[in-house]
Amino acid sequence: MTDSTSFGPATPLRNAVGEKSAESVRKAFGYESCGDLLHHFPRRYLDVGELTRIVELPLGEPVTIVARVVSSEQRRMQRRKGMILQVTVEDELGQAHGRLTMTFFNGYKAAKDLAPGTVAMFSGKVGVYRQTLQLAQPEYALLEAAEEAEPRPIPIYPATAAVPSQALRAMMAVVLAGVNADAYPDPVPGFLRAKHQLPELARALHAVHAPETVAQGEAAKNRFRYDEALVLQLALAERRAHRFRQPATARVGGIDGILNRFEDSLPFTLTAGQVTAGLEISADLARDRPMNRLLQGEVGSGKTIVALRAMLQVIDSGGQTALMAPTEVLAQQHFASISRMLGPLGRGGQLDGDPDGTRVDLLTGSMPAARRKEVLLRVASGETGIVIGTHALLSDNVFFAELGLVVVDEQHRFGVEQRDILRAKGKLQPHMLVMTATPIPRTVAITAFGDLEISSLAELPSGRAPISTYLANLQDDRYRDRMFSLMREEVAKGHQVYLVCPRITEQASEEDMVPGTEDAKDATGPSDMPMPPKATVEEMFERLSAMAQFADVQIGMLHGRMATEEKAEAMSGFESGETDILVSTTVIEVGVDVHNATAMVILDADSFGVSQLHQLRGRVGRGGLPGTCLLATWLPPGHPSRRRLEAVAATTDGFELAEADLAERREGDVLGSRQSGGQNTLKVLRVVRDRTVIEAARVDAEQIVASSGGMAAHPDLRELVHGWVDEDMQAFLERG
Repeated sequence: MTDSTSFGPATPLRNAVGEKSAESVRKAFGYESCGDLLHHFPRRYLDVGELTRIVELPLGEPVTIVARVVSSEQRRMQRRKGMILQVTVEDELGQAHGRLTMTFFNGYKAAKDLAPGTVAMFSGKVGVYRQTLQLAQPEYALLEAAEEAEPRPIPIYPATAAVPSQALRAMMAVVLAGVNADAYPDPVPGFLRAKHQLPELARALHAVHAPETVAQGEAAKNRFRYDEALVLQLALAERRAHRFRQPATARVGGIDGILNRFEDSLPFTLTAGQVTAGLEISADLARDRPMNRLLQGEVGSGKTIVALRAMLQVIDSGGQTALMAPTEVLAQQHFASISRMLGPLGRGGQLDGDPDGTRVDLLTGSMPAARRKEVLLRVASGETGIVIGTHALLSDNVFFAELGLVVVDEQHRFGVEQRDILRAKGKLQPHMLVMTATPIPRTVAITAFGDLEISSLAELPSGRAPISTYLANLQDDRYRDRMFSLMREEVAKGHQVYLVCPRITEQASEEDMVPGTEDAKDATGPSDMPMPPKATVEEMFERLSAMAQFADVQIGMLHGRMATEEKAEAMSGFESGETDILVSTTVIEVGVDVHNATAMVILDADSFGVSQLHQLRGRVGRGGLPGTCLLATWLPPGHPSRRRLEAVAATTDGFELAEADLAERREGDVLGSRQSGGQNTLKVLRVVRDRTVIEAARVDAEQIVASSGGMAAHPDLRELVHGWVDEDMQAFLERG
C-alpha cells in the first residue's frame, strides 16, 4: 500500500491499496474508487474499553483482552442439537502469559477464524465453568499483531471470506489518511448541515471509521443516513417536478353524466374514506397534468368502487379507461363486479343497455380470436369506455381512441416497462391510478421514497362482518379433527369454504411452488422432529374427496397451472354455489368476491408472510356473514416462526399487521433486491427506523428543487444525485 495523501474520492482504489487487494474488494463489493470504499460503513463497533491481562481478570465483569489462540477443538453437544467450539488462548499483554478458555455455541465462523496462532481482541463477561474462568460467546476482532490493539472501538465491517474485516480496516486506514476538507468537498449545502447539526463530510468519515468512542461512531452514521435520504428525495422531487410539467387532458366530468346516475343508483352509503379518496382523485383528474396516485386500502375496504367513480368521471369527459389486473382470474372478477355495479349503464349500445351508458369489455390472452377482434375494434373506435384486462392490454394491436385513465390493480406485480407501455397508448399521457391491498410494507417504501400522492382507505364498508382467526396445531389430532368438522359444519349451514395450500403437487419443483412461498422449507422442529411435507392442492383435493364426512359435498380445485378454461370453470362453480369447498393455492388471494364463503383453512400457514395471510383471509366474511379463518401449522408452540401467525390471529387491522411485517423484513425486501456496489446502494438508511430522517429530507429536497435555480444552484449536490440514479436505481424509483 502507498502514501494516500493525494487520494480523492474518484481515485482508483488500486492506486491506494494495490492491484491484488483492489481486485478482491471489487469482486466482493463492486467498489472501484476510494470514495466507494469509504462508504462501506461499519455495521457495528467492538467496544474494547481498557485492556486487561488474563491473570487479572475480575469475575463477573466485562473485559477486553488481546490473546493468541493456542488450541481449538469442536465437538457435538450431548444434550441438544449443535456444536460447541472450545478455544484456548494465551495472553499477549505483558510478561505473564496467562491462559483462558472460551466457548462458542455453533461457532462455525469462529472455528474458521480462530486457528492456532491467530491474534485477536476478545470482549465479553468473565464467568466460571467447572471452577475455571472462561468467556462464553465473546465478541472478537482479528489483529495482525498485539501492537494493533488500542483502547478504542474497533469497527466491524460487512465482510467476506476473501476480504475479512481486519483487511478492510487496514485498507480503510490507508484511504482515510487522505481524507480532508479539500480532497473531499461537502456536497450538502452548509445551511442544511447547520439546520440538522451535521458534521462536515471529511469529519464524519473520520468519525465513522476511526471513532474515539462507540457513541461517536454511531453518531457519525446519522450524517450518512441523512445523505442517503436527501439524495433519494432529491431524485424523486426532480421526477415530481418533471411530471408536473407534462401536459395531460383535464377530465372534469359532467353535471348530468354517467357518474351522477351511477351514484344515485347506489343502494348503500360510501364510507368517509371512500368519499375523501374520491374527492382527492377527482381533483387530480380535473388538472391539466397527469395524475399519479396510489389508492391503498384495507382488504375489502371498497377500492374498486372508488376506482370506478374515477373511471366514470373520465368517461363523462370524453375519455376511455383501462383497468389492468395481474391474473385472468382477477380480471374476470373485476369485469363481473364492475358490470354488476353499473347494470344497464355498463351495457351501452346493447339491446338491454342504457342508451346513455358506456360499454364495459374484458380482454385477456385466452379469448377466442373472433371475440378478441370484436373487443379490439370497440376499444379502437371509442365505443368501449372501460376495458378490463391482463397483460393482453399491452399488445401492439391494442389501440385506444382516447385513453384518459389507466388503473393498475395490485401494482407491485407489474414492472415499470409494462405500465409505461399502457401509458404510451394515450395521445397525451393518461392519468394513472394504482391500487394495492398491501399498503405496507411496500407502500412504506413508496410513501417514504415514492413518486406518488397517496389516498388511504382504512375503514370497512357497512355489511362487512368480523373475521375470527385461530391457530390450529396440526401435531394435535384434536385440532386436525376440528379443522375438518368446521369445514363440514359451514357447508351444512349452506355456506362455502376455502382450503388454501402452499403447493400444487408433491413435486417440489419451482413451478409447483406458489409465488411467495419459495423460501418456505420442510423444516425440523425443536426436538429434531422432521416436519411433514407441505400440503398440496392435488393431495388435499383427493383426501377430502375420499373422506366419508365429505361424501355429499361438492369439492373443487383451483391453481395457476390449470388451463384458462378449467380455471374459469372452477371459479364459476364456486361463485354460483355449485362448489362447496374450493381447494386452491393463493390464486384467490386478491379480488375474489364470493359473498357466501364464510370459512378459510390455510394449511402450512407458516409458509406465508403476514400480509399474504391477511389478504387471503379477506376473502371470507364479505357477504354480511361472520367469517372464520384457521391458520394450520405443524410448528409447535414456542417456535419463532409462529410469531407472525399469532400476530395475524391477534388483529384484523391490516395497517397494524403490515407495520409488524415490515419490522421483521430485511431492508432489501423493502427497498428492492439491489446488490450492486458503489455509492448507489443504501448503506445505513432504514425505512422503519429512519422515517423521521426521511421526512425531514423530503422537506429539504422540495425546498431545493422549488428554489431559484433549483438543483443547478448546487452543482456538487446535483452531481451526487445523478451519480446515484443509475439504471438500477431508476427502476427502483419507477416503482411508484
